[in-house]
Amino acid sequence: MFGRRKVTNQRPSPYAMRSDFCRIFEKDMNRLYLLSFLLTGDRVVAEQCFVGGLHIAQEGNLVFKEWAESWARRAIIQNAIRMIRPRKIADGTHSTTVSNALIRHAEIARIADLPAFERFVFVMSVLEGYSDQECSLLLGCMRRDVAAARIRALERLRRSADVHRKLVSIESNQQSRRDNSDSAPQLTAAPSLAASA
Repeated sequence: MFGRRKVTNQRPSPYAMRSDFCRIFEKDMNRLYLLSFLLTGDRVVAEQCFVGGLHIAQEGNLVFKEWAESWARRAIIQNAIRMIRPRKIADGTHSTTVSNALIRHAEIARIADLPAFERFVFVMSVLEGYSDQECSLLLGCMRRDVAAARIRALERLRRSADVHRKLVSIESNQQSRRDNSDSAPQLTAAPSLAASA
């Protein structure tokens, strides 16, 4: 009489569960780690950012399942902001801890070499599609600072790409010269008269 009631018509939850976020982070691991790396500019910090982003995403926020993937990316961005604390620097100087020798893709190396604030603005606004207003709220700055940082980042990347193209052109010209000199007929010494005598 006072036994358990059976629930017969239970609907699945419209909200993402911990298991949904685990599945998203597993399925999109490479893309989410790349996002972490582009934001932080450091492999070790990117791993910490990735793991921290998973924990943030799983914290029990009510997120619709349809929004879970974008929420996971936002969790990584928020975690990277907390870890790196990118700030606009008035004099434009920056320090970078990225070892470009470890980065195999030139495009990624160029983005990782940007100053932290410009790198965050570039990744968030250009690659992730955040508005200037969203970037300014997340980064704690003015919208004009976001717009100016994006322009500087794009200009630095353009100059860097131009330099890279020139270096590749010079290197390929040198390689073709080496190849041509290797395939050119070699002059051999004339047989010695003493050997024929």
